[in-house]
Amino acid sequence: MKDQLILLLETATTTCSVALAQNGNILALKEVNERNIHASHITLFIEEVMFAADKKYSDLQAIAISKGPGSYTGLRIGVSTAKGLCYALDIPLIGIDTIEAMASGFTESINIPDSSLLIPMLDARRMEVYTGIYQKDLSIVESVSAKIVDKDSFNQYNDQSLFLFGDGADKFRSLFADHPHINFSDFATSARHLNVLALKKFRDSDFENLAYFEPFYLKDFLLTTSKKELL
Repeated sequence: MKDQLILLLETATTTCSVALAQNGNILALKEVNERNIHASHITLFIEEVMFAADKKYSDLQAIAISKGPGSYTGLRIGVSTAKGLCYALDIPLIGIDTIEAMASGFTESINIPDSSLLIPMLDARRMEVYTGIYQKDLSIVESVSAKIVDKDSFNQYNDQSLFLFGDGADKFRSLFADHPHINFSDFATSARHLNVLALKKFRDSDFENLAYFEPFYLKDFLLTTSKKELL
């Protein structure tokens, strides 16, 4: 069977991350967590991982993109880049839910009890996050949504260990300081977290329609105007 070489792109957050995986093994990874660099860095990162792995673009069999929710601008840049490469190389596009990818990456990197619940969080604004709730095997307990979190948000899971992680989780540390069953873990989004899910979709031929695929924004993008501009 031909090697299954998949380019993995993560641009849904402030992290700009590119990885190359072959048959489920990460060959190369390049990522930086910095705001507003996706447009200027993503193609450079792609070139770097291809060079580091000594692979040609013609070797690629698919491209997987973290499709959201997340940063409107980051998602647009990532999806546009992925679609452009797929059109040029005539290879399929794989869309991976960003929150599910975070949960998948967390289970790979941290050993937790089987009965635990995973709650990946991406910062939205104030006390709101993009989040979902998963069992350790990635079975969905609560689907991805934009959620305003308060002290009672997870009361129905008081008998289980909860793991909150992602760039939206830190702001709730003090809110749940008196909840011993709620755990926090430092965890950043990365293209390597798409690996397992992307390989499964590739083998199932679960591909996106290139002509119609759009990022999963979850919420409408609001264009705001500075008050100074109105004066």
